[in-house]
Amino acid sequence: VSAVSHYYSFFVFLGVCLGVKVFQTPVEIFRTPGEKVQLVCSHEKTDYPLMQWYQKSPGDQALKRIGHLYYNNKEHEEVFKTHFNISGDLSGEKAKSASLFIVDLKAPEHSAVYYCAASFAH
Repeated sequence: VSAVSHYYSFFVFLGVCLGVKVFQTPVEIFRTPGEKVQLVCSHEKTDYPLMQWYQKSPGDQALKRIGHLYYNNKEHEEVFKTHFNISGDLSGEKAKSASLFIVDLKAPEHSAVYYCAASFAH
């Protein structure tokens, strides 16, 4: 009897922000089910205190909203509350950075492209 490990390639992480360069890390990630993942989105635009997160699953045309961080207040869509957590602090006159955590990774439902979008208004 041999043990088989299953590894899933499941994110290409992209950032969106008109007129501002958005940095995202990591670009691609490979993890096994049950692990925790952190995706980070950042930019230099000090007056953009809103960051939204989206998921696009393979074969699905819909872009699903996970939630957002506005200054230091976060909100998650109900369907994403169990396995997803948004954190960060977008307040103050500094570069902005926020994280999306996926806890207790499930495959294949968490295999997707994840997007962040930054803006100045809620």
